[in-house]
Amino acid sequence: MPDLAALREHAIRVLGDAAVPTPEADADLLIGHALGMSRGQVQAKALVGSPVDAEQVLLVTEYVERRATREPAQHITGLAPFRTLELAVGPGVFVPRPETELVVQFAIDALAAVASPQPLAVDLGSGSGAMALAMAVEVPHAHVVAVENSPQAFTWTTRNVRRYGDGRVRLVFADLADALPDLDGTVDVVASNPPYIPVGAVPRDPEVRLFDPEHALYGGVDGLDAVRAVTATALRLLRPGGTLVIEHGELQAEAIATIVRDAGFTAVASHRDLLGRDRATTATR
Repeated sequence: MPDLAALREHAIRVLGDAAVPTPEADADLLIGHALGMSRGQVQAKALVGSPVDAEQVLLVTEYVERRATREPAQHITGLAPFRTLELAVGPGVFVPRPETELVVQFAIDALAAVASPQPLAVDLGSGSGAMALAMAVEVPHAHVVAVENSPQAFTWTTRNVRRYGDGRVRLVFADLADALPDLDGTVDVVASNPPYIPVGAVPRDPEVRLFDPEHALYGGVDGLDAVRAVTATALRLLRPGGTLVIEHGELQAEAIATIVRDAGFTAVASHRDLLGRDRATTATR
């Protein structure tokens, strides 16, 4: 029976051979999930060659083999870390990415700056609820509405809102193009990470191409159909002075700025991620 050091070494080798981008981190994550340990505990116990039993070896082997097919680690563990949250995810919902953690900061900052005892935000196309719940948790005096129209994704949104919503997140099953007419002209911040990949494009990463739901990826021929719908809905929902925050692909900033300006928004600005790629556009109603 291998000890933890040998098991970890084997997992790293299998994931590396499968071209998983971060084999060591993923091996520690999967072993930790199987054994009920943090990544730091896995590394520490591997250093001293802690024993593992047959059942643990089988479970780790199963997880590693699944990850070697490029199934997202978040699907295997059922959890996706996002800022201060640990969101439930799985088949049918888009797995939130680190880039979105940076994008939602613009929405959080705008919401926190609203001169109201109870500012209101809307997350259009909420998916796992990542952006909506980050706003609600980090601006605790705010109210947030999460809008999602996929039955598969809605199941995950519901689970996460129940866990983290604290009664201040309202979940609505609706299409983002015509959602929430009752809130027209009253919303302080509208945020969205809409589908923005052109239909003819093929995502590079197998985790995205094979496992993320198509409805969360593809935005029409030029990738901007959902962006246009988000812009029109935001124009209707936002009060004068309200803020729009849209996540997008790194080559879309100029086209999205044109869409948003043509709709009548002002103070349009694009923002780069930590790798220097344009990833977000903000604008004022």
